[in-house]
Amino acid sequence: MCFSHNFIYYNFVVLLFNCMVVLAQESTAITGKVIDQNGYEVPYAAVGILQKNMGTTSTEDGTFYFRVSKNEFEDNLTISSLGFSNFSIKIKDFLRLEKKEIVLEEQTTNLSEVVVNSISYYVKNAIKKLRDNTVSKNHQLNILYRRWSVEENLCRFFIEHSINAIDRGPSSYLVRFSVNHARTSADYRFVKTEQSIHALKYMEYNNPLRQGINLRSYKWQKKENSTYDNEDVIIAKGVIKNEETLMLYIGMDTFKIYKLEVSKIPKQGKSIISTYIYKKNNKGKLYLSYHQREWKGSAPLSENVKRVLRSNGKTPPKYIPIAFRHEVYVLKIEENKSYFDTGDVTYNMDMTKYTTRYDPKYWEKLSIPPNTRFYNKNISELVNLYDVPLENQFKYSNLR
Repeated sequence: MCFSHNFIYYNFVVLLFNCMVVLAQESTAITGKVIDQNGYEVPYAAVGILQKNMGTTSTEDGTFYFRVSKNEFEDNLTISSLGFSNFSIKIKDFLRLEKKEIVLEEQTTNLSEVVVNSISYYVKNAIKKLRDNTVSKNHQLNILYRRWSVEENLCRFFIEHSINAIDRGPSSYLVRFSVNHARTSADYRFVKTEQSIHALKYMEYNNPLRQGINLRSYKWQKKENSTYDNEDVIIAKGVIKNEETLMLYIGMDTFKIYKLEVSKIPKQGKSIISTYIYKKNNKGKLYLSYHQREWKGSAPLSENVKRVLRSNGKTPPKYIPIAFRHEVYVLKIEENKSYFDTGDVTYNMDMTKYTTRYDPKYWEKLSIPPNTRFYNKNISELVNLYDVPLENQFKYSNLR
């Protein structure tokens, strides 16, 4: 009899514990839109709980999405964006809003048209203070990496990786990363160009902050002024021979670089256009939040493709235009080393070479931001090739 009572009590405790675990794991979607006072979308705004380094970045349409537990209901949801005053509201109050729209007020700069210091002064100090202004110790970034392969100006293949990466910030290098989950579309490519290393490493290599900026190589000029988080921001434009342009959004008090845009468009050859967006952690240090880039080039056709074209009465071109389009979201930052979760990997592999099995349930649960215009444009090109929905392509094109 005593055994029976103990057994029942034990089962009750286990059941109660499991219920508590399930409740603790329940999450609530924080989704909405950031607009200005005129109703226009505010893109690339930092949206989240600053104290806990939780959140996301708004899309070009101003939309955002991430998830919180009940433990965060008393925390503040904070929105920061270039050119606007910060906005803050308790999570529980935001959830009560009938219309989930955050209206940001434009913040006028205190600067006059005349800047006492030269523009090169701000660029020089921004580079000098880069390490101090960013998260420069080892930290883990949970990354959603998307790449589209483009041939003849149409997207013909899509691959998506969920990655854990150990980084040291833009003043240093990417330490290591692991590809935890992957999924691909159907493959409609002719050329099937591969990258010699993972696209994440190209994101690192193509960042001028990582490689070092030779200030004297650029001709600098001041473009305009803005604000960010109650700080005046100056926008510096550097140009090399009208073929390479670098735009830096620099805080005038702290010399923090909140955003950079790069374009390399020579008269002939390969070109690249990219954007890097940074946001603050709970200590005011910057880390990567969002990245987008497009690389354009050309590639020769294989002999098999040439034969098919000739058999159809067409003259095969020597080269066809190709491109890689990339979109990267940092879904989470982890600075506590005891919670790091990565393994060593070989960098010299194309994204398609990682044989990670497809787990539909993982992707369903992943807190993915709303689709950007960039994403929708690429997916639309891919789907419209043969009218096959993307979900069907995922279903039949991936290892399980």
